[in-house]
Parts: sequence; structure tokens; C-alpha cells
Amino acid sequence: MDAIARASVSSSARLRPCPRLLRIGNNIAAARRRLRRRSVTCAAAADDIAADVVGLFDAAKLTVDRFVESGMVVGLGSGPASGLAIQYLGTRLRRGSLTGILGIPSSTISASEAEKAGIQVSSYEEGTQIDFAFTDADVIEEDTLTSVIGRRKTESGEPSFMEEKGIVKSAGKLAFIISHEKYVKGVEGSIPVLVKSNKPFQANWIDTAEEIDDLFLGDAEVWRRPSVGTAGPLGGDFPLVTKEGHHVLDVIFTTPITDLGKVAESLEKIAGVVDHGIVSNIPSYVVVKLDEEVQVLDEKSSVIP
Repeated sequence: MDAIARASVSSSARLRPCPRLLRIGNNIAAARRRLRRRSVTCAAAADDIAADVVGLFDAAKLTVDRFVESGMVVGLGSGPASGLAIQYLGTRLRRGSLTGILGIPSSTISASEAEKAGIQVSSYEEGTQIDFAFTDADVIEEDTLTSVIGRRKTESGEPSFMEEKGIVKSAGKLAFIISHEKYVKGVEGSIPVLVKSNKPFQANWIDTAEEIDDLFLGDAEVWRRPSVGTAGPLGGDFPLVTKEGHHVLDVIFTTPITDLGKVAESLEKIAGVVDHGIVSNIPSYVVVKLDEEVQVLDEKSSVIP
């Protein structure tokens, strides 16, 4: 598994290539000095990437070792940390230290990773009994461990929180695997919200969007998510519509959110809102590397020995 982590580091590092030496007139010495300074910056960035990946790998490994037991039905989350956990779970199955695991993937990517890892999988259906589930979170609120999922799109363009949220709700135990910068006091950024399709006698999605905008007036903007590229508040020429015909709104907060749980409660009272990307009031653990040590936190944010 160390090889997996090193490969991930190497792949990430290639995303930020260092510049080559360029001859500018005859001033080669000056160009070399600039190159050395930029190389130091690139090396520091690569070290940060390496530390992040190793921290995620350590957290993913501990999650599997701590919570997964033979014979379990395990919800397989989506994201880089979940991918590492799936690979490590496959390693333990091949070694024989775990047996009889059935995985329930939350996306086609996690299903593909599970297949490569040699994990038997089954599709999720409402009512499926899941012993334990792990997944990534976009951000987690300290103290409450309320999380946000679904900011990223899946490879099919569908919002990632729909099936993922169903899986975490069905799990007997749940753990979020995150990097330290996602564990914060004041959550910022967007909350994905799923709103009903425009069927007869139902409110238009724009009416729902305007009600959400009024609710968070001055604190957030409401944009319709596009299926490709970037777009304005209406979703551009190719707005995202789910297979059920629903629309996805991104409620983009311009000020830190003081209480994610209250935001969730407010959204659920609005007519036309089907679901949202906030996971609250579900007992869960957070596995995160803090102060050079992987820690398992409960809903009271105390370290679990």
C-alpha cells in the first residue's frame, strides 16, 4: 500500500510541472537563479502534496483496520480517500485477514475501484442493510461533525450526494475520511440542493431557487448547476437535470456558516426541495490526520482511543 501512496504522490506532483531553463539574451546566470527559486517552490508544493496523500492513506488504512470486520456489508464511498480505503480493503481480502465482505458502491467510480480491488459488490437499493460505510466529505464542521457532500460531480454528471447520502443513512456505523484542512469551525463554499422537476401543479424550480435566495439573502447566491463547463445562475445552455428530471442548485455562501444543522433544517422546510448535501443528525466518526497523528473523532469531537 505504500506503493499506492507513492504512486498517488507522483501522479499529483506531475500536475504542477516545474519550468525549464529559458535563455533570455545572454543573461544565463539570472535565468538560473530564477529557476532555482522556482524549483524550490515546486519542491515545497510537491512535499505538501506528498504529505496530504500520505495523511489520507494513513487515515484510510486506519478506517478499514478499525471498523471493517469479516462478513460485513460495507458502503464504499466516493473520493480520493475512499479510493485508497477501497484499495486497502482489497489488499486485506487478498491476504485473507478479512473475508466475506460485500461492498455497496456509491458511484460507478467506486464500483470500478472495488472490482479492480477484488471486492464483491452489489447495487444499493432503498432499505439495504449496511453494517458500516466510509466516504469522503467536502468539509466537516468541528464539534458537531455535520458534513457537506456532493460538491463534486460524478463521471456521469449526476450529483454525487444522492446515492451516497442514502448509503450513509442506511449504515449502522459511518466514518468520514478527510484531510485536515477540511475539518473547520466556519464552513464556507457551496451546499448542493436537489429540487423537484417542473411537473404539472408543481412549483417551477425557479420559484424554489428564489425562496432559497430570500432565505439566505445577503449570505449566499443560488446558482443552477450546469452539466458541462461553468454557467451563470440559470445553468447556462446545458443545465444539469437528473435522471428523475430534478434540478441541482448550488447555494454558494459568501460568509462562513455558523450552524450547518440549522441550514439543513431551513432547506427541508422549503417546498420543492427534495434533498441536499448536508449530512446531520447521523452518529458518525471522522478519521483525520491532525498534529502528525491519525485521530478518530466521535460526534463530540473527542479522540477515540
